[in-house]
Amino acid sequence: YRGLTQDVQILPVDYEIEYICRGNRVIVGPKVRKCLQNGTWTDMSLHSRCCKSSSSSWSLCNGRVWARPPGPPVEGTVLHYSCNAGFLLEGRNLSHCTKLGKWDAPKPTCLWKKKLYIGALFPMSGGWPGGQACMPSAQMALDLVNNRSDILPDYELELIHYDSMCDPGEATKLLYDLLYTEPIKIVLMPGCSGVSTLVAEAARMWNLIVLSYGSSSPALSNRQRFPTFFRTHPSATLHNPTRVQLFQKWKWTRIATIQQTTEVFTSTLDDLEQRVKEAGIEISVRQSFLTDPAVAVKNLKRQDARIIVGLFYETEARKVFCEVFKEKLFGKKYVWFLIGWYADNWFKIKDPAVNCSVENMTEAVEGHVTTEIVMLNPETVRGVSNMTSQEFISALMSRLGGKNPEETGGFQEAPLAYDAVWALALALNKTVPPLKARGRRLEDFNYNNHDITAEIYRALNTSSFEGVSGQVVFDAQGSRMAMTLIEQLQGGSYKKIGYYDSSQKNLSWFGNDVWIGAGPPADRTVVIEEFRFLSQKLFAAVSVFAGLGILLGAACLSFNIYNGNVRYIQNSQPYLNNMTAAGCMMALAAVFPLGIDGHHVHRSQFPVVCQFRLWLLGLGFSLAYGSMFTKIWWVHTLFTKKEEKKERKKHLEPWKLYATVGVLLAVDFLSLMVWQIVDPLHITVEKFTREAPKEDLDVLIQPLLEHCSSQKMNTWLGVVYGYKGLLLLLGIFLAYETKSVSTEKINDHRAVGMAIYNVAVLCLITAPVTMILSSQQDASFAFASLAVVFSAYITLVVLFVPKMRRLITRGEWQSEQQDTLKTGSSTNNNDEEKSRQLERENRELQKIIQEKEERVSALRNQLAERQALRSRRRPSSGQNQNHNASQPDPKSLLPPPGYPNPPTDNHSFSNSSIPLLYK
Repeated sequence: YRGLTQDVQILPVDYEIEYICRGNRVIVGPKVRKCLQNGTWTDMSLHSRCCKSSSSSWSLCNGRVWARPPGPPVEGTVLHYSCNAGFLLEGRNLSHCTKLGKWDAPKPTCLWKKKLYIGALFPMSGGWPGGQACMPSAQMALDLVNNRSDILPDYELELIHYDSMCDPGEATKLLYDLLYTEPIKIVLMPGCSGVSTLVAEAARMWNLIVLSYGSSSPALSNRQRFPTFFRTHPSATLHNPTRVQLFQKWKWTRIATIQQTTEVFTSTLDDLEQRVKEAGIEISVRQSFLTDPAVAVKNLKRQDARIIVGLFYETEARKVFCEVFKEKLFGKKYVWFLIGWYADNWFKIKDPAVNCSVENMTEAVEGHVTTEIVMLNPETVRGVSNMTSQEFISALMSRLGGKNPEETGGFQEAPLAYDAVWALALALNKTVPPLKARGRRLEDFNYNNHDITAEIYRALNTSSFEGVSGQVVFDAQGSRMAMTLIEQLQGGSYKKIGYYDSSQKNLSWFGNDVWIGAGPPADRTVVIEEFRFLSQKLFAAVSVFAGLGILLGAACLSFNIYNGNVRYIQNSQPYLNNMTAAGCMMALAAVFPLGIDGHHVHRSQFPVVCQFRLWLLGLGFSLAYGSMFTKIWWVHTLFTKKEEKKERKKHLEPWKLYATVGVLLAVDFLSLMVWQIVDPLHITVEKFTREAPKEDLDVLIQPLLEHCSSQKMNTWLGVVYGYKGLLLLLGIFLAYETKSVSTEKINDHRAVGMAIYNVAVLCLITAPVTMILSSQQDASFAFASLAVVFSAYITLVVLFVPKMRRLITRGEWQSEQQDTLKTGSSTNNNDEEKSRQLERENRELQKIIQEKEERVSALRNQLAERQALRSRRRPSSGQNQNHNASQPDPKSLLPPPGYPNPPTDNHSFSNSSIPLLYK
């Protein structure tokens, strides 16, 4: 080649040259070159060499061979050897062709691998059909592990699996088959919390490690109960810190829960209850159900649950939300928190146990929030399997054969099953050297061998690798630690709205949450407290009447004081009348604090108003009614004794009257003072039935009413009402007893009796009625205040108006001292007064005589009838004697001693004859 290029200086374009090797050598590189227009040859960058050919080694029993680069085996050729599944490559897997045409390594052989068996329970159906996607992903991981020469090179992992149907009862039978049939299983891999609980509790008796890919029950974190249990699925309690964080973010302090009655959800709820309590959040309603959630959902509606945490499997979730739709427990006022490991279209799957349409279910679930453990690494990183999370999903989709992921149970948990196989493989691989150092091998494992189990436990407990689900690390209880994904159903599909790292307490929020209403709903019906206040129009109207009554009382008091020296006024005990007027004014003044409430004064000042009410009414009643009671009491005392004439002449001492009023006042004062010191009045608030305004269905009005009360209010009222009630009844009795008595000492006692009747009747009616109407502020105030006003008005009018009228119409304005200074007209006036007094007494005596005459006549008639009856009964022979005897004796018809003789004719006594008897 070199000589040719030297001898031939000029060659035509497209001239070709060919290389030929001698002997058993072969061309390596371009065999033909062509002359180009630019004076160069083709493939000048590649060398053409003559190399010796190596012997052919293209076949491998139970394995494969391929060359790099392709072509005949010459110097530089590399042969790659691999064994089929289930075989172990013994020897080098690479061989290079040397310059001498020899291979630098002998051809390896493929030997059978030692198999390690994994007993798995995949729930292909049932409450959580997670095996539909988890089993293919686990098998995919096994294929990759078995093809790795750096992981368990002498072993092959094989999966022996059954369908547990997520049923502990079915799992019991299958576990028996796994343990009591060959071959021996080195590890158990259950899914579904109920099944895992059963398997993990029994596994320690066989020295078996349990590695679960789909169990979230918090109860499985109990190391004493489940000493050999691990899981790549985090505990369900990992949801709870996220839920509490969301409750605090949206300012909710009251939540409700509804759970399916299984251990996993009960344990989760117990943990949630403890966490929300520490955060100051109340679980107001806690409902549970076994199979039928209808009653539980109705109770949530009845107890006004708004923020509801639901803990149940996917099949029960469809039942719950069918009832939610029926009870209208969805919409802008409600938020549901669910578990995020349901299939994405779980509410669209037709279920014969649910009698709601897909449209109904879609409407009911809209807007709910899910918390889900991050099961697929959101970052694009290659983990221990040399596969990114997205590549894993693509490979899984290919293995599922085009199935819809939304309709494949366990699709979200598939990365956890994939990483569970890798965690197991890495842990077993880590145990090989320490076991070999002690002369032990993995294939020596049996159910009585505790040492190998302990090595596997240590290897799993220290696992830490990057998987397709993220960093795989186990805590001290064997549970996976992970972040939490927060999603919300928006328009029928789930949208990511944030992440929460509970270990770092860091919430990553996207801010794309969507609500049916204007924002996150309230955690309860908004209750607006609204105090009921007295009608101001009513208060003003009654206040006007009370004010006029006070003016009337002042006028009466002034009149009584100004005319205190007039004989007629003096004979009515003016000081007692002054007390009555003052008491009426005090009682009328009590109307003002009686109508003052929180509308006028601050709550801190309200007890002072309560005390004013009590003291003004109590002392006002004692003054007004006590003075009248004193009058009627002394009239009864002076004029109802046996020696009537002597008592009439008895002098009435005024200080006794004042002392009686003073005693009544002192009793009231002391009782009120003791009440105020021992049990002072304070504010109590009465709550009424909540009312819903028409304009906003999410708001309730809580009516409140302020009352003056004390701790033993009923006891105090019973004492006061009992004492004053007896006083009123006694006053009525005395007024009735003295209605016909006439005396100059107290000349207005009949008016006092009339006033006592009115006051007593009003008080006896008002006291119980106001207690009944205490919850109706307008009615109670109107009844009590008008009773006070009317009592005062009646008392003032009855006692003082007749005196004013008499003095005005008759002109009797002279005092007792003026009577001694006047002559002529004053004497005539005195005579006229005495004459009028005698006429009144004459009329009274005449009435008494008339009554006695009628009685005597009645007695005579009775006597005559009796004598006639006796005469008819006697024998006829004695009729004349009997007839004569039946004639009444004239002496027997005479009136009794002390009575006047009857008139001889039918005319009654003349008015002019009566006064002569008493002059």
